[in-house]
Amino acid sequence: MRAMIIDRCGGPEVMHLAQIETPEPGPGEVVIKLACAGVNPVDWKCREGWLSRFFEYKFPFVLGFAGAGIVSAVGANVSDFKVGDRVVTSSNQGKGENGTYAEYVKSTQARVAHLAESVDFAVGASVPTAAVTAWEAVFGTGAIKPGHRVLINGGAGGMGSFAVQFVKHAGGHAAATCGPRNLDYVREMGAEYAIDYRAQNVREAVLQWAPDGVDLLIDLVGQGTILDGLDMVRSGGRIVPIATLIEDEPFWDMDKAKERGVQIVPTMSNRQQAGEQLRTIVGLYNQGLLRPPAIEVLPLVEAAEAHRRVREGHVRGKIVLKIADL
Repeated sequence: MRAMIIDRCGGPEVMHLAQIETPEPGPGEVVIKLACAGVNPVDWKCREGWLSRFFEYKFPFVLGFAGAGIVSAVGANVSDFKVGDRVVTSSNQGKGENGTYAEYVKSTQARVAHLAESVDFAVGASVPTAAVTAWEAVFGTGAIKPGHRVLINGGAGGMGSFAVQFVKHAGGHAAATCGPRNLDYVREMGAEYAIDYRAQNVREAVLQWAPDGVDLLIDLVGQGTILDGLDMVRSGGRIVPIATLIEDEPFWDMDKAKERGVQIVPTMSNRQQAGEQLRTIVGLYNQGLLRPPAIEVLPLVEAAEAHRRVREGHVRGKIVLKIADL
């Protein structure tokens, strides 16, 4: 099969197209012919070698944690899927296996979800990783309750586009920071209050919206961009920073948080619950209950450009790689 591979870790230039062996399913596994692969910040970090602490790279290595397509083969003990099913998958890359920047990917059936005919493959490919991580931040680590006021730092990116909607889905109220060109976009996603972090004092804006402080702050940007967030969260509230894997990243003042009665609970995708969360989110899409993020589709051959842009930040919504017309 055709795949975008790396033979070593490094910059975008290490990615190149090659022919590699098409995977075969083992027991409990599904092989999917892919239409699209989602591009996420973890992809460029994986390419640069940041994930070596979690698994051993086996070259040639195919990147990609997210994809959508049609089941082409199933292994023994697979009862929920059959050849021809439209599906979304969160790949086995977290276990060091090949990912979705390829014509085919092999995934354990627990990490696959049925995709309705009404949902485009590009939309489906945007869900794993970004949406699942956002779901965990809102419902899992964030423990949102109806009526909660939630500040999302970085509301216009992939995770932010989902997190804003999940807060609304939970019966909460979302405010989101973003750049000036994305103010209308985050409102369309469901934010009640959009804050231009370049032109406004974020702390003052938040406290005007939530005078006693927000119940939950979800930091999707990190890198010290909102360390004064402790002043924006009420006593008894919670801050959920998404793990960026960036070394020497400025962190929160834990002593001040304790004094204020604010919990700081870093999070990332929950491997034990990711499959169930993926199926829940895709189910909401299948029912027409979620709005797709802004999606830009690039051909697989432009994966390096996609990585450069995602690494630079400021991408609205999601970039998705098109692999095949299915």
